[in-house]
Amino acid sequence: MDPSVSRRMLRTLEPVHGMIYFVPEGHETYTAAGLKGRRMGYFASRSAAMGPVPAEVVIATFYNFNPDLVRRAIPEAWALASPSRVLEARLEAADLALRRMLGEAIRSREMTEAAELARRATEGCRPEGHPLYAGHASLPWPSPSDPHLVLWHAQTLLREFRGDGHIAALVAAELTGIEALVVHQATGELAPGVLQISRAWSDEEWAAGEASIRTRGWLANDGTLTEAGRQSREETENLTDRLTLRCWELLGEQSCTRLRELVRPWSRTIAEQALAGGLTFDDED
Repeated sequence: MDPSVSRRMLRTLEPVHGMIYFVPEGHETYTAAGLKGRRMGYFASRSAAMGPVPAEVVIATFYNFNPDLVRRAIPEAWALASPSRVLEARLEAADLALRRMLGEAIRSREMTEAAELARRATEGCRPEGHPLYAGHASLPWPSPSDPHLVLWHAQTLLREFRGDGHIAALVAAELTGIEALVVHQATGELAPGVLQISRAWSDEEWAAGEASIRTRGWLANDGTLTEAGRQSREETENLTDRLTLRCWELLGEQSCTRLRELVRPWSRTIAEQALAGGLTFDDED
């Protein structure tokens, strides 16, 4: 199987999972659980599957956020709401948001088929070297009577498996979190400043990251990637694809194609609503 299948699967399926970080239902259920603010809700809800971990574990597994930003949310979050309570709130938010955005589609035969295919793909994932994936893989599966939640949970596992592998590729490339962000920003795929602001890096810290990448010969004076920079980024992305391929190889090319066909219209519906609010699902650097 061509490793590029991994990237195509991510692009098609990610909105089904990624919406959880932006929908109002998330903020509402996390607040009801006792958490304070959207940042705390994000860090706590995504890391809760690993238990009440310290900030350093979240910094390591999330990789590119300013550590001070993480420390303002973790471990205080665990004093306000237990990891199990946060996970309950997260699943509730996913259920409410998908019902709102997809309507009757959640009860369709296509949803059941997609959920079964995505769950089968997760059987190809392994926990070794994948801590964030492993935490989520330890959670119980939603009931088959809620196939939209089975699909959401399956994509959670698949995207965190890829994310853990991506961090391994960034470490192998000897990139720090902020350097990885600088390289991603320099591709021009996102509006200027998005990654710096969303990950809470100061202008001085960002400038230092740019200087570091420039010394490698990867960053041009106009802030875009040089040919060497583009080649390095593509090597990192290709390695990420290869590290993730085992999940999709288990499913097989025909079933991968079928899963993308099934999910594509739902992802478009979700993405259109997100874009209308100025949001993005791109969380990989």
